[in-house]
Amino acid sequence: MSHVYDVAVVGAGPAGLSAALNLVRARRRVLLIDSNRPRNSATLLSHGFLTRDGISPLELRKLGREEFLGYEGAEHRQTLATAIRTTEGGFEIDCEFRGAASSATARVVLVSTGLHETLPDIGSLRAFYGTYVHSCIECDAWGKRDQPIAVIGEHPDLAERALLLSQWSDDVIAFTHGADIVTADEETRLASRGIRVERRRVAAIQGDREGMHGVELADGEVVARTAGFVRPTWSGALEYVAPTGAELDADGLLVVDDHGRTSVQGLYAAGESTAPGPQQLIVAAGSGARVAATINRDLVGGVEHLGDAVQ
Repeated sequence: MSHVYDVAVVGAGPAGLSAALNLVRARRRVLLIDSNRPRNSATLLSHGFLTRDGISPLELRKLGREEFLGYEGAEHRQTLATAIRTTEGGFEIDCEFRGAASSATARVVLVSTGLHETLPDIGSLRAFYGTYVHSCIECDAWGKRDQPIAVIGEHPDLAERALLLSQWSDDVIAFTHGADIVTADEETRLASRGIRVERRRVAAIQGDREGMHGVELADGEVVARTAGFVRPTWSGALEYVAPTGAELDADGLLVVDDHGRTSVQGLYAAGESTAPGPQQLIVAAGSGARVAATINRDLVGGVEHLGDAVQ
């Protein structure tokens, strides 16, 4: 491309859309790169977003794109960023969509591609995920209130998640899926809240079109449950950022300062690309708006005076 964008925003979830909207309103020429592969695509309804409680996450994205594209200087491309490289005066972003390669050049780049999640190996889990089984407690526990709830996980935060769910139901069972992750002290604390720990491996989620009926264990026993929360393994999926040499933390997420600046000058990050675990949509959107303000202020100072990178 012969022209250079002020900002390329990679990722069109709440963080990316919020940042792109605020930047184009600051009269920046903004390219929004969107692979259209949202992590929450299996979720039918989104909750906790002020004035949009209960909206489809896909509809929320659609409305966000339309608002962004209503401004001069806004451009949207449905494509997948495959590599970001530093160049003199900015960055080049390589993209690919259905075998067609393209590229774009921008003075600065904001990474907001979110997380990739891997669910535990449990039969039929994917079939019920997003409707009867969820991952975000803050987002979806209200809809499962007062039901028999299973909380399934293979990570050390299982006890914490089970305790949190007791705010919405007094019938919670924590399934470790065979992992040795709940300590004796944690089990005692869980028991004080009426939460049982089931340490056997989970074979499958049982149910039909009417809903979830129970959790089938490896020995064939079925524990009656009508709702569930599962702890996926989350990763940043930030391989495309590697050519920049940006610093990643132990979770594989971008290290940023309090304003979203990474260790590479001119490269910023917002939303789930910077924090372990998924964020509520409204929190991610706020992160995008905050980092957008930093980017605009840094650009006002000139590319050569972009904010100090993370040390």
